[in-house]
Amino acid sequence: MEILSIALLLVIAAEVTYLVAINTKKSVSKKAGRPIFVDTSVLIDGRIIAVAQSGFIGSDTLFIPRSVIGELQYLADNADAEKRGRARHGLDIVTELQKMPNVKVEIFQDGSKAAEGVDERLLKLAKQYSGAVCTIDYNLNKVAQVEDIVVLNVNDLAMSLRMAYLPGEKMLLELTQKGQDSHQAVGHLADGTMVVVERANKLIGQTAEIEFIRSLQTAAGKMMFAKLVEHNKPTDHSFSKKDKTPRLAKKAYSKPEAVIEPTPVLTPVAYHSDNNDQRLANKSNTPRKSYQPRQKPVSNANTPYKHTVKKPRTSAQNEDDLIRMLNNPE
Repeated sequence: MEILSIALLLVIAAEVTYLVAINTKKSVSKKAGRPIFVDTSVLIDGRIIAVAQSGFIGSDTLFIPRSVIGELQYLADNADAEKRGRARHGLDIVTELQKMPNVKVEIFQDGSKAAEGVDERLLKLAKQYSGAVCTIDYNLNKVAQVEDIVVLNVNDLAMSLRMAYLPGEKMLLELTQKGQDSHQAVGHLADGTMVVVERANKLIGQTAEIEFIRSLQTAAGKMMFAKLVEHNKPTDHSFSKKDKTPRLAKKAYSKPEAVIEPTPVLTPVAYHSDNNDQRLANKSNTPRKSYQPRQKPVSNANTPYKHTVKKPRTSAQNEDDLIRMLNNPE
């Protein structure tokens, strides 16, 4: 009896699980449009609010898995201050989406935690219910494309909506008509964007090079403003009429430097001949004369001053004086 009761309980549990799965699948399939499973990165980013308000989601339903909300709750409780703020902002985005009257938002009950990971759970749900994944995660986007799953990337949408030309860029544009002001000219880009060029009314019907200044996005469309590119003329090195050749720069005059010759150094010469030795010996024996100061001639009015011419000294006298100084250093 116990075995039969256990078997009956297992059969009942299997039938209930099967019925719940069928009802869940039917509930998803009965929803109008295509199911879109929203990723955590999209809720943290927040631009999904503007996309939903613009009506681009249409009749599709945004399914936010319970595992995604559980991940946001985990980050809001356990992460650092910056991640906590971003996770709480993601939870606020979920609340704002639920309050929008023209957007269908459902919380998909798949469990508060995903054992295989939130990204794997999103891919599995998108395959199971033939839906799409809304994400800005680069890696999840690549994996979904490999598995042939439709991806709605908010970054791709923003890139496709940005201006084709940014301020500072240049291009050739054909000016077709006058602008609102008398000095303006108007041209159009390949996608139909109107470009208003300042100070270009004289070039209407011609192609001119312009530089974009700024862009303006309005409800009627986008508009860009530009200016004409001024080409710098090459500098003309003109010369005077009298002299056709350029003048050379004058060199500064500098005086030649004086050349200083080195003074010769006199070195005593040693004599080694026998005659010189004998003469030195004889000179050394002779007594030295006492030095007497030279008396100046006394000039008298009656006796005229006689100028005496001093005879030049011979080399022998110079040698004698040198030998005398060596023998008597005192």
